[in-house]
Amino acid sequence: MHRRTLVGLAGTVVLAAALAACSGSGDTAMNINAGPTPSASVSAGASASAGADEPFGAGCATVPDDPSNAGSFESMAKEPVATAASGNPMLSTLVAAVIRAQLNDTLDKASNITVFAPTNDAFAKIPAADLDAAMADETKLKSILQYHVVEGELAPNQLAGTHKTMEGSDLTIAGSGNEYTINESAKIVCGNVSTSNATVYIIDGVLMPKS
Repeated sequence: MHRRTLVGLAGTVVLAAALAACSGSGDTAMNINAGPTPSASVSAGASASAGADEPFGAGCATVPDDPSNAGSFESMAKEPVATAASGNPMLSTLVAAVIRAQLNDTLDKASNITVFAPTNDAFAKIPAADLDAAMADETKLKSILQYHVVEGELAPNQLAGTHKTMEGSDLTIAGSGNEYTINESAKIVCGNVSTSNATVYIIDGVLMPKS
């Protein structure tokens, strides 16, 4: 699949992701029972110096301000994570990958997870041949995407350290305040974004499992 085809796919699957939460894909949901998940709405357009309970990072400026927009912080806070991502225009390639790997239902039904969500630009950094190969290999794609999911909702002050991923191996985060680097490569561009079942950190690189 060529990048042009992938971009087209990303544009057409946005609605499909929203419908997937209702229809289901047959995946088994993660069995994570860490208690109730807060889903309080936050104000849109959060700045890099936002409060501890608000999104932070320069990338947050690209999030729509209109609360009625499916990609706004308020709208995302009301939806499970895969459906919430489908409304955010800078995550359309990720949404396409999640649907192709048949993980949308699994992620939407999970409880209390942290998702590190690569932007479209992050996927664009991958050589076209490598990205096409990953998109064509459902098992490999699923492994890569699962490596971006951590059990438990991590607040910013809990990010630094090593965390076990859904894929099974660890990722390491360094930093403090509003500046964090994952596996010494990807940086958080918009962090601490709430969905109804997850905390999302939008990142500028695609993470690759070591195994």
